[in-house]
Amino acid sequence: MPVLLDYIRKECGDDLVVVSPDAGRIKVAERYSQALGADLAFVHKRHVKGKANSVEARGVIGEVDGRRCILIDDMIDTAGTIVAAADILVEHGATEVWAMATHGILSGPAIDRIGGSKIARTVITNTVPVPPEKQLPNIEVLSVAKIIADAIDAVFEDTSVSEIFGGENQS
Repeated sequence: MPVLLDYIRKECGDDLVVVSPDAGRIKVAERYSQALGADLAFVHKRHVKGKANSVEARGVIGEVDGRRCILIDDMIDTAGTIVAAADILVEHGATEVWAMATHGILSGPAIDRIGGSKIARTVITNTVPVPPEKQLPNIEVLSVAKIIADAIDAVFEDTSVSEIFGGENQS
């Protein structure tokens, strides 16, 4: 969370909306919105019966019209959820959609889905290696090396690991 928050603070303007791609990630998106002083929205979705790795975005709760939306999730695996969420956000007037996740698994159809999606930027960390064939111009990979090194140092120096995260250690 601290790595992604730093990125958002440096790269985004003030008028943004943090969006949970589904109801299950609302608490995490709410922590991001509070840390950023941003509005919060979420996408109502459902899994398509009989179709593996397929979701359908049904609606948006929150005001996204005319604003940059930052989709926050713990991981992007097949990218079905995040791409469906981006589509419906654009349909509801979002000017730009960024997808951000701690772990970029990027399995199966993920790269094709992201490449053909309405997502302007996909930002993930390097907790999972991204091979060259899965690197697209709109995928940015952020390093978690410093925060891990600081945590290891705190353990060996017998200081607080929690203080390193400044209360932003929930993902």
